[in-house]
Amino acid sequence: MFKFEKLDAWKVTLELYRKVAGATRRLRLRDQVFLADQIRRAALSVSANLAEGTGRESIREAKHFYSISKGSVYEVVSVAHVLNQEGLLQSPEFSDIYRLSDRVAGMLSGLIAKG
Repeated sequence: MFKFEKLDAWKVTLELYRKVAGATRRLRLRDQVFLADQIRRAALSVSANLAEGTGRESIREAKHFYSISKGSVYEVVSVAHVLNQEGLLQSPEFSDIYRLSDRVAGMLSGLIAKG
């Protein structure tokens, strides 16, 4: 088992990606597809960078990837706001994504502080 697979934070990132992917599957028009792709890639980046950080040899390197992961969480929230504002993301979906993003950001802050 890889180190990241043991982290609760990583497990929540998978839930975040699942929510984002489900919420954006129905978007079809060109601009909507662009936004859907952007938020899905950002959500995937959250889990991927967290995992990559756990594989680094130094604490400094690990923190760097945890910070990148946290930045991707912020990107997810920003694009979710745009999708919600444009009426492309339903309020319950937005709320779920926002709640999970906030949870992951807090967990990542803990990992960054802990080292």
